[in-house]
Amino acid sequence: MDIFQKCHDWKEADDLRASGLYPFFHQLGSRQDTEVVMEGRRRIMLGSNNYLGLTICPEVVEAGIKAIEKYGTGCSGSRFLNGTLSLHIELEDEIARFLGKDSALTFGTGFQSNAGIISGIVGMHDYVICDRENHASIYAGCKLSYGKLLRFKHNDMDDLAACLDRVPENCGALVVVDGVFSMGGDVINLPEVVRIAKAHGARVMVDDAHGLGVLGEGGRGTAFHYGIEKEVDLFMGTFSKSLASLGGYVAGDAKVVDYIRHHSRPFIFSASIPPANAAVALAALRHLEAHPELPKRLKALSEYGRAGFQARGMRIRESALGVPTPIIPIYTYTTEATFVAVKKIYERGVYVNPVLPPATPEGEALLRTSFMASHTEAQLDEAMDIITDVMKGMQA
Repeated sequence: MDIFQKCHDWKEADDLRASGLYPFFHQLGSRQDTEVVMEGRRRIMLGSNNYLGLTICPEVVEAGIKAIEKYGTGCSGSRFLNGTLSLHIELEDEIARFLGKDSALTFGTGFQSNAGIISGIVGMHDYVICDRENHASIYAGCKLSYGKLLRFKHNDMDDLAACLDRVPENCGALVVVDGVFSMGGDVINLPEVVRIAKAHGARVMVDDAHGLGVLGEGGRGTAFHYGIEKEVDLFMGTFSKSLASLGGYVAGDAKVVDYIRHHSRPFIFSASIPPANAAVALAALRHLEAHPELPKRLKALSEYGRAGFQARGMRIRESALGVPTPIIPIYTYTTEATFVAVKKIYERGVYVNPVLPPATPEGEALLRTSFMASHTEAQLDEAMDIITDVMKGMQA
């Protein structure tokens, strides 16, 4: 049988394109901002992870330009060999200091970070325990490792404990959770995760891709929000959200980070972060540290948007544990309704993301809206009015 036959038999994307409801790969013709030009028209951007709005910050942009002028466009090699710049070390040192850890290590992407950290740490006789709604990159790291995967029900601490009870005493265990879940926007019950993990002798890793710049003192993330940053063993994060660049990192104990540095195949066998990306991430990190009001502004807008949708009669996914985040999902329930709503909202000048099974349970499809600290209340009101009008029009 021809292995490509399944490619020719697969018709879902073609059917959606033919119906005019295909919602993916819209083309941007402008910078990533609160308003963009997308396929020739102005759209209010409510579908970006640019939480602090730093993709257009002049000093952040300038840092990338200067890095290209100094270092060129790329490193053309892995960090192990010719690909380590002084800029990489400077970035890693500042990440570690910002997060209060001994050491940090950077990766080319956030996906690569999770794949590289987990596969580097979890060995043949180890266990990795995951929240069922963890990001796909975490599951990729689990598959790449030689360990055994156990999953617990989303934010269900009793089920987490039950999973850990299954780990043999002579085996290592790493509990991996998202800090802020990327689709639902809810926050992990991290104090309980830490308590249960420690009681079972397990270590804890938090993926804070959507928590950095959003939660905690100065935007340092989920563990800082709860005041338990010293009890979390490993922080993972990305540069492609709040830090306006591309790449990722792990931060933790120096010996653990050095072990990952020498055992992570995705790190060892990949080229290093290009100079411009590293410089932009470093400049964005410094900007965040110098402007702690940005996460506070983002929190205020998140509360404003959540209240605004509720006042307009929209059914949104509730903020778990009472912690508001800039990710506000609106229930559309079915896949078909989601495609129709996204198209109509897009045509009215607002970009939102469709979230469909398996990213959500069947019957709980969503529109994922996400806010930036640089949005204005007027922009959010305009967008919320359009979304509400479309959604209520579909129900009529």
